Amino acid sequence: MMKKVLIIGSGIAGMTCAIECAGKGMKVSIVSPYPSERAQSVLAAGGINAVLECGTDGDSINCHIEDTLKGGCYIAGRNAVRGLCEDAPDIIRWLEKIGTVFSTDTDGTIRQRAFGGQSYNRTCYCGASTGKQIVTALIMEARRLEGLGMIERRTGIDFYSALIADGECCGAILHNRRTEELEAECADFVVVATGGMNALFRMTTGSSLCDGYAAGKLFEQGVELKNLEFIQYHPTTMITGQKRMLVSEAARGEGGRLYYDENGKRVYFMEELFGKRGNLMPRDVVSKCMEETGKDIFLDVSFLGKERIMQRIPEVYELCKKYRGIDISSQSIPVVPSVHFFMGGIAVNNEHETRIRNLYAIGECSSIYHGANRLGGNSLLAAVHGARVATASIEKRSPGNKQYDPTQELNAGRERFKELRSSKSSFPVMYIRDMLAQNMQDDLGIERNSDRLRKGIDDISYYLSIADKINYDNSERIYYAYSLEGILTAAKATLVCAMSREESRGAHLRSDHPQTKDKWTASTIISYDNGAYNTKLDVEGIYEN
Repeated sequence: MMKKVLIIGSGIAGMTCAIECAGKGMKVSIVSPYPSERAQSVLAAGGINAVLECGTDGDSINCHIEDTLKGGCYIAGRNAVRGLCEDAPDIIRWLEKIGTVFSTDTDGTIRQRAFGGQSYNRTCYCGASTGKQIVTALIMEARRLEGLGMIERRTGIDFYSALIADGECCGAILHNRRTEELEAECADFVVVATGGMNALFRMTTGSSLCDGYAAGKLFEQGVELKNLEFIQYHPTTMITGQKRMLVSEAARGEGGRLYYDENGKRVYFMEELFGKRGNLMPRDVVSKCMEETGKDIFLDVSFLGKERIMQRIPEVYELCKKYRGIDISSQSIPVVPSVHFFMGGIAVNNEHETRIRNLYAIGECSSIYHGANRLGGNSLLAAVHGARVATASIEKRSPGNKQYDPTQELNAGRERFKELRSSKSSFPVMYIRDMLAQNMQDDLGIERNSDRLRKGIDDISYYLSIADKINYDNSERIYYAYSLEGILTAAKATLVCAMSREESRGAHLRSDHPQTKDKWTASTIISYDNGAYNTKLDVEGIYEN
């Protein structure tokens, strides 16, 4: 019997999983709101890590493992991280095979640059648009398999809820944007690849289309979440009118230097604090140091010269020129830290399965490899590797035997839609979304404390209390209305996790608990029970080892 796999999300993780599952003879359906060209993955700029045979002398897979564990403050599972790093060289070869065009030297050797927190240059790249190049290669491979009838791809489809019976996932309820109605899709296995939770914050480097709803809804349905307090602030982003634009770590990998001005003199503060490689310290360290200066910070790459800039980081040049009118070959770039990546997410085991059987999570929406802080270049690696791991797990499982009738869930969802469409409340949904984003920005910054976190929890609790009384404007998509409660639930869970960790570690910085404490060297697990948010430390390594 052919296994049916439903994949929700069409970024790098989702598409890789679809391609891998189809290659194993499974029937694959991949759904997403938008085409892959609009996925968050396209924005990934810097590169993808791997220890290659032609790489830097002295580097090793064991060193990559240690850098990853150290960067994550030793709360990621060693076995999971070992699998990630050992798989990396083969992932690069596979990506090349399907058409990813990496930057190379004249002899065809893949170039590798320095990235923060790494002992050696091991980040493979495609200029400063690595994510876009990988997405392009995956799209072409997925279309080839689609043409052969091995993959079905549908866009304009949102996740509404999982179909769960007796602790087993049997498919999902989906929202069709074209008809604005709900439909059920049963499957033997469901793989969630919906990205991070950018819409929880006002200003991020990522796409607000990744809003955290899927994680929040699954949390309410019994899935546990993990390490939500660990939110990475990228140190070098540029303020624009709409969002924070990422100034890729590639700029510092090529030698870019951070400084502030004091009485007309440049102070290269990271180099003063940490020496020659100070600008490439882990992102949490750089962001914290920038904030502690209390100064306007600049990044200088002008000394590289325009020719080298255009060879190595042309996208950074074009970005700064287009959005701020800055010529980086002669001018410095004003930079600020901004929310960039979510180390926390859906709790999964080493096979990427959640506590609900046959329900998997991969990519940034899952939490497994990065611990308390992610190394630059490991996110794209984790997206591809996690998809391969989930596929291998699904391959060895038998198809579900459960014959599931989704009529009850469909009827409940349709009744909810009727309620939303007839609502006459004075609480506009987008106003609450905006207030949420501002509260999270204010109360869960680079540094946080119990007073701010308590305020944030109280504010989100209030929004949740009125979430079923919102005013749905029929000129807006109904997705904004029904997704609000799940997004708020994910936000509250994040604040509760941050409150529960009474120490500072990696990207989690508590001004009222500034020390790192040995007893907290474990992941935070949070579960939902009829409105109660319960946290515990995974000291036994239930999810990872």
